[in-house]
Amino acid sequence: MNDSPERRRRITAQRTGPLLVEGPVEVTLDDGTIVSSDRFCVALCTCRRSRTYPWCDTSHRKAAGPSQTDTPGPEATSERNP
Repeated sequence: MNDSPERRRRITAQRTGPLLVEGPVEVTLDDGTIVSSDRFCVALCTCRRSRTYPWCDTSHRKAAGPSQTDTPGPEATSERNP
């Protein structure tokens, strides 16, 4: 495996989750701090709720409501048939 800086990295963007990046990686934060991971794939937080930022800790799952594809069941309707 070639881990040179010239090697292309694959990044997978998820609509409601983290960026998945093939590792190893170095991430430069806003304040100039550099953090690194030697894992083969890392999840980078995009919601900024993670306690381990910039790494994702799945905090986005707790804040997400029902998905747009969810449909309410009959008990969720306010109309009643007489």
